Amino acid sequence: MKIILANKFFYLKGGSEFVFFDTAKYLQDKGHEVVFFSMKHPQNLPSLYDRYFVSNVDYSSGGLGSKIKASLNVLYSFEAKKKIEELIKRETPDIAHLHNIYHQISPSILHSLKKFNIPVVLTLHDYKMACASYSMLCNGKICEDCKGGRYYKCLLKGCSADSGIKNLLVTMEMYLHHNMLRIYELVDIFIAPSRFLKDKLEEMGFKRKIVYLPNFIKTEEVVPEFRWSEKSIVYFGRLSREKGLFDLIDAVNNFKGITLKIIGKGPLKEDIRNKIVAENIDNVMLLGYKKEKELKDEIRKSMFVILPSTCFENNPRSVIEAFALGKPVVGSNIGGIPEMVKDGHTGLTFEAGNSRDLRSKIEYLVNNPDRIIEMGKNARLFAESEFNAERHYERLMEIYDQARMAARL
Repeated sequence: MKIILANKFFYLKGGSEFVFFDTAKYLQDKGHEVVFFSMKHPQNLPSLYDRYFVSNVDYSSGGLGSKIKASLNVLYSFEAKKKIEELIKRETPDIAHLHNIYHQISPSILHSLKKFNIPVVLTLHDYKMACASYSMLCNGKICEDCKGGRYYKCLLKGCSADSGIKNLLVTMEMYLHHNMLRIYELVDIFIAPSRFLKDKLEEMGFKRKIVYLPNFIKTEEVVPEFRWSEKSIVYFGRLSREKGLFDLIDAVNNFKGITLKIIGKGPLKEDIRNKIVAENIDNVMLLGYKKEKELKDEIRKSMFVILPSTCFENNPRSVIEAFALGKPVVGSNIGGIPEMVKDGHTGLTFEAGNSRDLRSKIEYLVNNPDRIIEMGKNARLFAESEFNAERHYERLMEIYDQARMAARL
């Protein structure tokens, strides 16, 4: 089968890109031909198809004219539509599997895909189908005010950013795509990696067909380590406010004998550093970004992993990777996290945003090392069954077949 895989970033920017590239590699290993569609960027990985990639879009730089052009591309990109039609004519794909295409590529490509009667599957990595700001957050707090198509709430509340222009733009985007063009009706099947995401979008009023398919990991390629060589705990991921990192730092502040290692990069890096210095916290280390081997080594050495998010996480890759390495996770009881962190079995959950509750869960595990090993073994078994790569592939092929049948109707 020849498959178009589309994502706006063609480098490892975040969790959704890891999923995108992992999917591409596994499909290729299974003998399928993968055709890529994305955006040009200096950090892009090499691709035979980059001549068809859309021009780089940067909303924060350039003059007024370039910013206006970039803003119009959010609503509808004629360049993306033209480029993907050239790609389709050359490659004649059997199906298109889309990931994050919003803004830099835009859903304009759906008109081109359907023009050539190509079945379309779209993996959901966030809440964009129901929330103008995609995160279901406003000023750092959970917000569901877009429910039932009330996208104007984003403009009134300023959910998307400090910029009124950006809030106006994403509000217009939602009304144009969902109400006027009804463009997402051209997607045959949506994939939700968590049951929570599927249920929440349906609750918010999104009525298209969504199927549950969690992300995967090839556990046979990951050697677990159920014990630890140092008394450390690890957070790894994006350093941003919705990840609850200040709550985590408060929870471990002056926790004798335990070191918290924070691994990753993001806009909160300097704020975290300043907090550590200002409060003279000596058991928190800010390690920055680590490549795959270094990251896995840090996790293997640690006792367990922490995910203190205050947002509706989907199917976080950090939990899957921790489980595969044999480490339990202490995670906030929000979004898709409790589907993975089974309280008392594969880890512990705590009240999101409650640093005291988080500290109590950390204390429990530190004082009960045998439970860490037990939960770590349970977590590994859970990863082997729930996030099994072969099972994911078989289900994905079923979804592709369903999409192809739907496209013929």
